[in-house]
Amino acid sequence: MTFSSLLFLSVFFVAVLFFYYIVPNRLYRNIILCITSLFFYAWGEPICVILMIFSILMNYTAGLIMGRCRRKGNGRGAKIALVVSVVLNLLMLGVFKYTPFVFDTVKGLIPSMANMPAPIAKDVLYKSLSGIIPQLKNVNIGVEGMLPIGISFYTFQAMSYVIDVYRGDTGVQKNPMLFGTYVALFPQLIAGPIVRYKDIEDQLKGRHESVAQFASGIKLFMVGLAKKILIANQVALLWNGLRADAMSNGVLGSWVGIISYTLQIYFDFSGYSDMAIGLGRMFGFEFLKNFDYPYISQSVTEFWRRWHISLGTWFREYVYIPLGGNRKGMPRQIFNLAVVWALTGLWHGASWNFVLWGIWHGFFVVMEKLFLGKWLKKWPKALRHVYAMLVAVLGWALFDFTDLSKLFEFLGSLFDFSSGIISHDALTLVISFLPLLVVAIIASTPLGANIRHKFDDKPWAEWLDIVFVLVALLFCIASLVASGYNPFIYFRF
Repeated sequence: MTFSSLLFLSVFFVAVLFFYYIVPNRLYRNIILCITSLFFYAWGEPICVILMIFSILMNYTAGLIMGRCRRKGNGRGAKIALVVSVVLNLLMLGVFKYTPFVFDTVKGLIPSMANMPAPIAKDVLYKSLSGIIPQLKNVNIGVEGMLPIGISFYTFQAMSYVIDVYRGDTGVQKNPMLFGTYVALFPQLIAGPIVRYKDIEDQLKGRHESVAQFASGIKLFMVGLAKKILIANQVALLWNGLRADAMSNGVLGSWVGIISYTLQIYFDFSGYSDMAIGLGRMFGFEFLKNFDYPYISQSVTEFWRRWHISLGTWFREYVYIPLGGNRKGMPRQIFNLAVVWALTGLWHGASWNFVLWGIWHGFFVVMEKLFLGKWLKKWPKALRHVYAMLVAVLGWALFDFTDLSKLFEFLGSLFDFSSGIISHDALTLVISFLPLLVVAIIASTPLGANIRHKFDDKPWAEWLDIVFVLVALLFCIASLVASGYNPFIYFRF
C-alpha cells in the first residue's frame, strides 16, 4: 500500500496531468481521463475492471433507450428500461458484495449447511471469463478478493444517472466516453464522494480549468493527505493497541480507545474525500463537499447532515423521497426512515454489525423526529453536543467490530470497573499519544479554518499556503516511507 501510494503520487498522477494538459481539445481530455481511470482501476483490480466496463455500457445503453422512449412518448418502455437497469445494478452489487453474507446467514438457520464453505462471489466473474481468457483458469482467488474495490460507490453513481434520466432531471449522455469518464473518474472512484451525474453534466462538456482552481486543488489535496497520513494512520496505532485487549485496559482505557477510532475514521474518510475533491479541481471539476465538521453536531440528525453528505443525499433523493418522505403522515415517515437507515447500514458492509449501526443511528433520528428534537432545543449547547457525540462514539464501536461477541465484550468494557479505571500499559500508551489526540480533536473542529480565513486578505497568506503544502508533503512522504501501515477504511465498501 505504501509503495502504491508513492507510485501514484510520483508516476501515475504526474503522467496523467502531463498528458491531460498538453491536449488542448476538451473531448480528447475526457478520453484521456476515461482511459487512465480504467487503467487506474485495473491496476488494483485487473479482472474486475470488466465488471466496471459492463456497468458503464449497461447504464449508458439504458439511458439511450429511455431517451428514445421519451421522445416517442413511450412511457412504458422507459419504465421497463429503468427497472431492468436498476435490477441489474442491484443484482451486480448483491452478488459481488452480499453473497457471502447471505450464505452465512442461511447457514446459521439451516444446521445441515454449517460445514459448507461460503462461495466467493468473484468466482462468478473469473469462471465466466475463463472460457474467453484461458489463462484465468489457473488464477487463485483469495477470500480477500471477494469485493471489487469501490463497487458501492460507482454503482450508486450509475444508478443516479439512469433514475435522473427517467425523471427528466438530466439529459441523456450520447457519448459513451463521456459517460465512462463520469463513472470511472479516478479521483473519487475508490471511496467517493458519490457524484451525481446532474451535478457535473455541464462540467463534463465544458469545464474551464484555471491556475487558481488548480492551486486550490493542490492545497485541498494536501490537507486531505495530511489528515490521512499524519493523523488517521497515527491514531489508528493507538486504537489497535487498546483494541487488542480491551477487557484489561480499564474503563477509561476503553473509552480513549473508541474515541481514537472515532477520530481515525473521520480523518481517514474525510481525508480521502478532500484528496478526491482536490484532485478533481486539478482537472477542472468541482465536486460537492462530503464532510462539514460532523463532530461539532448537537443532534444525531445534524450529525448526518454533516457526515458523508453525498451518501445521505443519495438515499434522500432516491429512496426516502420516492417512498413518500414526510408527506404521508408520521407513521409512514417513521417507516421510510427505518428503511433508509437499515439500507444505510447494509450499504457500508455485508455484516450484521453494520445493520445494527444503521438501526442505532436510525433509532435516534426517529426519536428526534417524534419528541427528542424538541427536548434538545431546551438543553444547553454543551449537553446537546455530549449527547450527539455519545451516540456517534458508541455507534463507531458497532461499526468496527464485525464479530458480535467481541463487540458486546468491548461495549461491556466501557462500563465495567472490575478492571479499574485504566491499566498501567494502557495509560503508558495513551500518554505517548496524548499530544496527537489533542491535535486531532482540535483539527476535527472548524477552529483552524476560521483562523486561516481571517488572513485571506493578507498578501503573505498565499505564501503561507505554499509553505504548508511543501511541509505537509515532506512529512507525508517521510511517514509513508518509514511506515508500511497505510489502510483506507472505506476501501472495503
